[in-house]
Amino acid sequence: MGSTMSFWTNKRVTVTGGAGFLGSYLVEKLRKRHCQNVFVPRGKDYNLVEMEVVNRVYQDSKPDIVIHLAARVGGIGANRANPGKFFYDNLMMGIQMMEVGRQFGVEKFVALGTVCAYPKFTPVPFKEENLWDGYPEETNAPYGLAKKMLLVQAQAYRQQYGFNAIYLLPVNLYGPRDNFDQKNSHVIPALIKKCVDAVRRGDDHIVVWGTGKVSREFLYVEDAAKAILLATERYNKPDPVNIGAGFEITIKDLVELVARLTGFKGRIIWDKSNPDGQPRRMLDTSKAEEEFGFKAKTDFKEGLKKTIEWYRNAFNI
Repeated sequence: MGSTMSFWTNKRVTVTGGAGFLGSYLVEKLRKRHCQNVFVPRGKDYNLVEMEVVNRVYQDSKPDIVIHLAARVGGIGANRANPGKFFYDNLMMGIQMMEVGRQFGVEKFVALGTVCAYPKFTPVPFKEENLWDGYPEETNAPYGLAKKMLLVQAQAYRQQYGFNAIYLLPVNLYGPRDNFDQKNSHVIPALIKKCVDAVRRGDDHIVVWGTGKVSREFLYVEDAAKAILLATERYNKPDPVNIGAGFEITIKDLVELVARLTGFKGRIIWDKSNPDGQPRRMLDTSKAEEEFGFKAKTDFKEGLKKTIEWYRNAFNI
């Protein structure tokens, strides 16, 4: 841990999205590593879609390292309703943060991509070299492609300017403090809310989108924060790196597991008029372990239990 602590000593670190779900854990871990100068630009004060505001972030924070987590995100429904906004906002935030970071001469820029950047029919497990082998799944392609452009930018800037930008590809995250808003939450918080609310109201069924046949991979949020910090400390190459847990579960099995853990015993009705999204998702996570020693530690069932417990406590259920 000594070398980890010394890496962060006297470093000024700006974490966009640092007040969000993943960002809050990342900032906590930075503090534990004795990083004294952490700057978190809040959305109400800094709209990173605007170039002059991005310049102000750098002037106000004078960072050595930038970890760019800020993103406009949501589940399938939110992506379908806002494809233009998701594309524009994510593209402009990332592109401008990196460009101004280059101008300011930051030591390192850590860009977070998304599993949504992978082609719709990528062979499982997804390997980093498959990233350009096709078009992403249609419902979240605008978001996935906007984030994917940060990889192009990072590699181009490294080639032309010697700019040290790295690009990480996390899978879907879950855990305490997740977004449980039914309009734009991801699948795990949406299912937890459905099941817990159904138990509280005494409902005899819940309705779930799709067929349940598709698979997903999920990474506990604290594991993701640890991976990002390890990559920041140890990884300095142009190639993208997957960040995941290295397992997949069908949505049907996930729904049944969440129902069991929340005590919901009613019927599960599948609304097949709504899309499944990408057919399968699971990452090859070997490169993260080889390059910077990351391996996910949190058992999926235990992580779900912690998330359910947090939701019940946070909303007094």
